Amino acid sequence: MEVQQLFIELLAKIGFTADAAMIRWNELQKAYSHKSRHYHNLTHLQEMIYCFEKYKTELQFPDEVLYAIFYHDYVYNSSRKDNELKSAEFAVRILPENAIIDKKVVFDLIMATKNHEPKNTEDEKWFIDFDLKILSKDWEAYKTYFKQIRKEYSIYPDFLYNPGRKKALQHFLEHENIYQTETFRKLYEEQAKMNIQKEIDLL
Repeated sequence: MEVQQLFIELLAKIGFTADAAMIRWNELQKAYSHKSRHYHNLTHLQEMIYCFEKYKTELQFPDEVLYAIFYHDYVYNSSRKDNELKSAEFAVRILPENAIIDKKVVFDLIMATKNHEPKNTEDEKWFIDFDLKILSKDWEAYKTYFKQIRKEYSIYPDFLYNPGRKKALQHFLEHENIYQTETFRKLYEEQAKMNIQKEIDLL
């Protein structure tokens, strides 16, 4: 199912009117298609949705997870440190009063992507793993990914960007595991660690 149709159907299901859902889609598309978005765009959403479709039977709150996927990078500015908070606040604020969705679950899911550390729920673990699936792609796809990230941070010269990127990547390797779920660890952990180490060596 295409992203727009899935979005419209989800919003209708959780309490938005058809007109409101369409307005929200146009806003969402505009936000994720901004010229500054080289990685955090609609393609990233599609890849997370693919993971969601594959593993949604594992989720306790699938509607909340899907809604959070759509809005987790709604606000994205590489020079700010509160993107997740702003995205979470917006996602919750626009929900209709009669929305049949748990606002706290949505808020916590989006905030879990800030440091990629879940608080306590299994859904947060799956959500983080969906977001970090890119780390385990084959090397050519991974190279495309980190070049896209570099473009998003193009306001920073290499002497500022490289140490910061290196620190962020080493943060992943300092933990015993990158992925939170046993499923992702078995399938993707080894490749993700290899990719990250190779990128660190290039910085």
